[in-house]
Amino acid sequence: MATEHDSNDSSLSRRAFLAASGAAAVGAPFLRLESQVNVSDSVMNSPAADDPRSLSLVDLAAAIRTGKVSSETAVRAYLDRIDVVNPQLNAVVQLRREAAIAEARAADKVPHEKRGLLHGVPVTIKDSLDTAGIISTGGTKGRANFIPPHDATVVARLRAAGAIILGKTNTPDLTMAFETNNLVYGRTNNPFDIARTPGGSSGGAAAIVAAGGSPLDIGSDTGGSIRVPSHFCGIAGIKPTAGRVSRAGHIIDFTGPAESLTHIGPLARHVDDLAFALSIIAGPDNIDPHVVAAPLGDHKKIPVHNLRVAYFIDLGSLKPTAETASAVERALKILEKAGCKHTAVQIPGADEIYGVYTGLIWGDGGAGMARILARWGTTESPLFDRIKAATNLSSGDYSAQYEKFDNWRSTLLRLFAEFDVLMCPVNGGPAPLHGTFSRPAAAYTQLFDLTGWPSTVIRAGTSPEGLPLGIQCVAHPWREDLSLGVARYLEAAFGPFPGPSLTGRS
Repeated sequence: MATEHDSNDSSLSRRAFLAASGAAAVGAPFLRLESQVNVSDSVMNSPAADDPRSLSLVDLAAAIRTGKVSSETAVRAYLDRIDVVNPQLNAVVQLRREAAIAEARAADKVPHEKRGLLHGVPVTIKDSLDTAGIISTGGTKGRANFIPPHDATVVARLRAAGAIILGKTNTPDLTMAFETNNLVYGRTNNPFDIARTPGGSSGGAAAIVAAGGSPLDIGSDTGGSIRVPSHFCGIAGIKPTAGRVSRAGHIIDFTGPAESLTHIGPLARHVDDLAFALSIIAGPDNIDPHVVAAPLGDHKKIPVHNLRVAYFIDLGSLKPTAETASAVERALKILEKAGCKHTAVQIPGADEIYGVYTGLIWGDGGAGMARILARWGTTESPLFDRIKAATNLSSGDYSAQYEKFDNWRSTLLRLFAEFDVLMCPVNGGPAPLHGTFSRPAAAYTQLFDLTGWPSTVIRAGTSPEGLPLGIQCVAHPWREDLSLGVARYLEAAFGPFPGPSLTGRS
């Protein structure tokens, strides 16, 4: 883990640390120089009652705004937690220790009446989002020392609300993988079992939130990159409606024919925290031309009764584990008791989802990805193998792909018109061992990147191995309030689940 270097910080610079440790080797985790802390906590997400980390993001923000908790106390509590868990997770790859503490002390001096919604609240940010003054690699070697001059729009909005950035969280090269590993910082591990992946591409974000090292992270989702890590790490996450949140300042931005696939959204421990964060980062910024000023409804006002609930468990030939199916069925029973009616549906063209998705991103022969790598001077990347393997469709065949895609989306809208929400798995099973993720299984999440519909993930069960199992709560475009409202109701009905521990295989 690198530490921001300034006049108040005696830590080695990132470049010196790399030279000393050789941590940039393929697959080598990027860890601190200090001796690794022995983790004795069996439940990492259960701080003492007087620990600021015991509070939800919403409650912590209110406590700091009113002066009941000092920002410095909260910042130090989360920094201490990162010290404990990160050596085995490799989730936080840039740490602003001294700067964050200094900002917290300054925040505590601001009069209460002048404090913003996130005043003095510590957060982490996925490394695919630009953060002014902090190295932002996007997981690619060409940006290994890149310090952006400006914040991404969502980062600027968090800072304007008073948030204090603790550090950056790991992501694969250009975010284009479902396992979080890159040639700059190495691999991130799952806090429930470090032999397993936390997912990608927001794997660092999900891992550190699940481990109690951050109350909020902002991630991105182009094919499931918020929802899969949330599922694998047992936290909450939302992929908003396409066009809800600006992609300005993200490594994969708002340009290109497949721009609608990329969404920015929050990861946290609780559904209310997701809604709170989304209300701050959403809306037009006069940069991303695809973002609209759609109203964001109040998820707490959703009456969870008499809703028409669609659901599916199998997705074409994809069939989840029995425990994954049971998690969805358990949610359906809870909603049924609330007066909802549920109906099984089949997704038309389900077995073509993965092919449609990959065709939109890679159908240009990988030219778009190659341009991004070239822009940043990256000459070594696992993405070059994918570019070489990509099919370079003719212009006519490529445009035909989009015609087929739009017609299919229209079919799905008609199918969904008879329902209010849709429940389904996030993935076929729990977090797999490193290096074994099956890409076609991502169709469960790619489906809703293709449609652009909002989808909230919450934990709904546990696998026989003791790993989290999540579900997706999907709603119509611009109805994040419905997606979040149903997820909130289910979250309360499920109750708490056991937190993770770092007792997995090394």
